[in-house]
Amino acid sequence: MRSIWNGAISFGLVSIPIKLINATENHSISFRQIHLADGGRIRYRKVCELDEEEVSGGEIGKAYEDADGTMIPITDEDLAQLPLPTAKTIEIVAFVPADRIDPLQMDAAYYLSANGVPAAKPYTLLREALKHSNRVAVAKYALRGRERLGMLRVVDDVIAMHGLLWPDEIRPPQDAAPDGDVTIRDAELDLADTLMDTLGEVDMDSLHDDYREAVEELVAAKASGESVLPAEPEDTGGGKVIDLIAALENSVRAARKSQHDEGEGVGDGGSGGDMADVHPIKKTSSKASGKTAQKTTEAAEKTTEAAEKTTEAAQKTTHRTPTGKTVTRSGSSTTKKSAPKSTGAKKSTARKSTAKESTPRKPTAKKSDAKKPAAKKRTSSSGGPAAKKTASSRKRTSA
Repeated sequence: MRSIWNGAISFGLVSIPIKLINATENHSISFRQIHLADGGRIRYRKVCELDEEEVSGGEIGKAYEDADGTMIPITDEDLAQLPLPTAKTIEIVAFVPADRIDPLQMDAAYYLSANGVPAAKPYTLLREALKHSNRVAVAKYALRGRERLGMLRVVDDVIAMHGLLWPDEIRPPQDAAPDGDVTIRDAELDLADTLMDTLGEVDMDSLHDDYREAVEELVAAKASGESVLPAEPEDTGGGKVIDLIAALENSVRAARKSQHDEGEGVGDGGSGGDMADVHPIKKTSSKASGKTAQKTTEAAEKTTEAAEKTTEAAQKTTHRTPTGKTVTRSGSSTTKKSAPKSTGAKKSTARKSTAKESTPRKPTAKKSDAKKPAAKKRTSSSGGPAAKKTASSRKRTSA
């Protein structure tokens, strides 16, 4: 980088040779003035008012215009004879905390580079001293024919200097404040805080000049003969805020939507859900909170009862009894009713294995076997007419 000024930093009795380098550069696009009729460039010519002749730069000097219009010539030799100790020196006058410097005073920024090998040691000493003290240096220096005020601070491993305006060059801000008393409600302040949190922080390196890029695209399109479509103007509302709460809510919603759109396609993607409406935060009383909790509990109990009924319906099964009838039973109570009567051991066995049909059929077979002897007894012991008829029929057959 090219230096624009050579001098030294005066640090007490220590002198540090340095070079002054511009720390910033202007990327704005400049335009030329042309004649609309033929496209010819318009140039400014330096013409003397007395003889109306154009003069060159070597014929032009400096002068101070007095109140009555008189021109008082001032030459470079006159300025060089002035007792200006900062003509070639950045003179440090104090070390103060950084918050003592009003940002309104900050002007152009420069890098201070050590000029030569002997300057490396004292340059590094001043840099480390500024780091260790967490302070900045206030200095005076002369540049472009006038004495200026500056602030020295450390940026990475370089000492930077910010040109400062003199305190009497800062205008008081009282005339810029709103007229009258303005009342801000807590809800509005809460929404403003929410908007600030939603916007969050930003990587300063990611910020760029959108207008400059648009101008460059416009110039490239016109140079190639392409037609340029006018951009649709954004609806800014004319700068009038009808409802501050609604404006804040819309701002929060738009900020969240913008962050959601930027987050889609990164990682596992966004949630894809609808954006929630933003409303002012309202304080609820303890009674309202109790009613809400009670309603939530009742709803949970109803859900539990419905789940129990669904479980009972799922447990119901169809079973065929030994008599051939089909019954529907649920749980152990139905099993007890449909099981056949038997001894205690058999009953317990039937209750445990209700799913098997063979278990209830075994007692039925035993009951039928037990009934057969009873039928024989009744037949043999009966001496009624039916038995006598049978005997007489046998006698006739034998004869």
